[in-house]
Amino acid sequence: MTSEPFCPELRSERLLLSAYTASDESDFIALFQDETVGRWFGEGTRSAEADRALFARLFSIVYEEERFPVWAVRHEGRYAGHAEIKPSPEPWLDGHEIVYGLSRDSWGLGLGTELARLLTDYGHRTMGLAEVHATVDALNTPSVAVLKRLGYTQGREVREDDGSTTLQFTSLAAHWPT
Repeated sequence: MTSEPFCPELRSERLLLSAYTASDESDFIALFQDETVGRWFGEGTRSAEADRALFARLFSIVYEEERFPVWAVRHEGRYAGHAEIKPSPEPWLDGHEIVYGLSRDSWGLGLGTELARLLTDYGHRTMGLAEVHATVDALNTPSVAVLKRLGYTQGREVREDDGSTTLQFTSLAAHWPT
């Protein structure tokens, strides 16, 4: 681990990742309430009240206790999505995983690949992780393609209680470009 700030700003060619501020609440809720986007997060789309409570916990728990970095993603100065790298909540996965989502108006611009690359690089270089994981619904073919494009390899396939399948992907630091 380095002595980097807990949730430092990250930049790529077109993206800026920064800690959320209170003024991001409506954008955060809109992203998670968009069923086309929100269905890929955790348990899927929840109530707006649940998303408001989640946003509040970013400040009262995640940031305050420095649990893991969570960023607002901006493209051309506008809110474009959400990103984090955290210990996996999956009982079958021991390690850190990247989590990200982009607003629909940001799709098709190559930003998903740029964002996943930035998060993976942060995990390997800044956090010193030998492995960076991602878990993806098997039906989320755009995210599967992004991870494969970045050299992630598919591992476990987990059948969920609802009948869906979660795929585990892993990036190895030993194979990450320097």
